[in-house]
Amino acid sequence: MSDQDIVTLLSRIADSLDRLAPAPAEAGDFSAADAFVWHADSGTLEPVTKVNRLEISLLQGIQQQRDTLTENTVRFTEGLPANNALLWGARGTGKSSLVKAVHGDIVGRNPGSLALVEIHREDIPTLPKLLTFLRQSDRRTILFCDDLSFDGDDASYKSLKAILEGGIEGRPENVIFYATSNRRHLLSRDMIDNERSTAINPSEAVEEKVSLSDRFGLWLGFHNNDQDTYFAMIESYVAHFGLEISEADWRAEAIEWSMTRGARSGRVAWQYIQDLAGRLGKRIE
Repeated sequence: MSDQDIVTLLSRIADSLDRLAPAPAEAGDFSAADAFVWHADSGTLEPVTKVNRLEISLLQGIQQQRDTLTENTVRFTEGLPANNALLWGARGTGKSSLVKAVHGDIVGRNPGSLALVEIHREDIPTLPKLLTFLRQSDRRTILFCDDLSFDGDDASYKSLKAILEGGIEGRPENVIFYATSNRRHLLSRDMIDNERSTAINPSEAVEEKVSLSDRFGLWLGFHNNDQDTYFAMIESYVAHFGLEISEADWRAEAIEWSMTRGARSGRVAWQYIQDLAGRLGKRIE
């Protein structure tokens, strides 16, 4: 076979492969909505026209965290330096609610100024592909991962480290990363202890593991509420949604409700309000 025949054959093979390959995915239309969900399997951004969130004024007991995250997000929206944020702590204390509420507050005052893109924990390995999409837009974007943590032999945290800080490309200037987790260092204690017990140099192995959380310049801790804060949450909801019940009655019910749940978190307070509104025949909108 001559050289020309080889070139012709290779060209035909290349053309065939081009026809079989799927069309490259396109970046989402950032004018379609203010919030999106990343679908890694199809490589697309699905617009979310109505975000499941509470008004920021209804979030009680986390005023300091609210003010800090709002200030960081406003700076980012205005094109000023801002930090990636890790919201960590007890379950049901308002971590993800705060991220969504801050975003909602900003776009409520300045429509279209900020997009929120949610990426699921299991899709973290596709972050480079998503960031390629987001780089194509000048719109400021919060990349949000709820309940981020790593277990066992999961090594995807290494790619996340490079993307947050330290990689050649890093994150785009128009993207900031917010994550929530029950773990301060995002890794299970068993995972860290295993590295300490099996590594030749235990301290270096542990440092490599916990350095992921260091990529977040802003740490916001969320802790269990006392009873006064729990009551303040419920009182705010009762007034906001116009629920007709006496303070004495809802206080007694709220105490019983928290005892059956074994907690006085914001999530427990919200669940009580949903139950109360249902019993009163009142819609919550």
